[in-house]
Amino acid sequence: MERDERPPSGAGGGGGSAGFLEPPAALPPPPRNGFCQDELAELDPGTNGETDSLTLGQGHTPVSVPDDRAEQRTCLICGDRATGLHYGIISCEGCKGFFKRSICNKRVYRCSRDKNCVMSRKQRNRCQYCRLLKCLQMGMNRKAIREDGMPGGRNKSIGPVQISEEEIERIMSGQEFEEEANHWSNHGDSDHSSPGNRASESNQPSPGSTLSSSYSGHSPLLPPQARSLDPQSYSLIHQLMSAEDLEPLGTPMLIEDGYAVTQAELFALLCRLADELLFRQIAWIKKLPFFCELSIKDYTCLLSSTWQELILLSSLTVYSKQIFGELADVTAKYSPSDEELHRFSDEGMEVIERLIYLYHKFHQLKVSNEEYACMKAINFLNQDIRGLTSASQLEQLNKRYWYICQDFTEYKYTHQPNRFPDLMMCLPEIRYIAGKMVNVPLEQLPLLFKVVLHSCKTSAVKE
Repeated sequence: MERDERPPSGAGGGGGSAGFLEPPAALPPPPRNGFCQDELAELDPGTNGETDSLTLGQGHTPVSVPDDRAEQRTCLICGDRATGLHYGIISCEGCKGFFKRSICNKRVYRCSRDKNCVMSRKQRNRCQYCRLLKCLQMGMNRKAIREDGMPGGRNKSIGPVQISEEEIERIMSGQEFEEEANHWSNHGDSDHSSPGNRASESNQPSPGSTLSSSYSGHSPLLPPQARSLDPQSYSLIHQLMSAEDLEPLGTPMLIEDGYAVTQAELFALLCRLADELLFRQIAWIKKLPFFCELSIKDYTCLLSSTWQELILLSSLTVYSKQIFGELADVTAKYSPSDEELHRFSDEGMEVIERLIYLYHKFHQLKVSNEEYACMKAINFLNQDIRGLTSASQLEQLNKRYWYICQDFTEYKYTHQPNRFPDLMMCLPEIRYIAGKMVNVPLEQLPLLFKVVLHSCKTSAVKE
């Protein structure tokens, strides 16, 4: 489903001998950015962006690098082109903003591997834990960040700092943030324990993004307390829910008993499902409560970069019963050839493993429709996509729905203090998988979906 291709003509409507799908003569070549172009053109054609980061934020004012050497400078964190000296070390805009957001928002990340992930421009978003770890190891200075979170450094003369492994561990585990919160709580200074101050990157309220003071009374690192849902959170979540189309998918996925599905037929079905899911995302954008706040160019840029992730998120949540039910029944009637099995790529195997893991994670969390709507908005409102004209406004919108989602989960799931970070940890995994699926050969997609859906459905029955 994560594809840029429209099903070939002749594969879209007619029925075969068993009343299923009319198979195409051959699998189509992989034209890039040709998927659902008519629908994309309704927004603004021709704009494409590159996704760099999940969380949003503005960074510290750079120190200029001489023109004749600028191209030679590389970020010490990810190797991307550096833009100056940020928080004590030479780094790029992406890592500068990531470090500031992580410290100001007191983020605690997790590594699903061995805490030694490769950092490069293309891979830096795959593990936020290892990215922050490298920032600290390379000497990024927390004291160079202004306490009010505003752009500009606290002291431009502050250079890199070397801290002990023990101190790095206290930061990575969140222990230092907890101690800070306890310190300010004991000294009666509510400003410093409020996400509106240190956890926010701006102490100036943005239109519609400043929630009421109930947010200042809790921190994601403190034990949850019984409280009511903020009225503004309820209103904004209701607006997001009104933009969603939660009706069952209309693409036919029923098949007669005994009919053997071919590779081409299954591929055509996957294309049609992706087509319908993408069309729903375009309709969703036009109903968003903040639709009039951004330009059509920015919406096109955002959709071009995130549509695969949005489709994957919706398939794993609100449409999961159909995907892992009806579609799984169709894929069960497809038998791959020995050649297909033999030629299946290692990259496809990695996607299978990660999709199965993510399915079990969502199945365990039982994501509500309200949480899904917030996660979708957070993932869509990605300030770090290239080519945007309103990055700072996107930052405020993303921050708005981040806090709304946190407020909702802490209100509804009082006894699950880790639920909100668990939900947010799923988003970079979705992005990673969506990026990997682009590299899986088209002819391998039917087998990939067959394996994933069969494994997930079988495990769900056992449970």
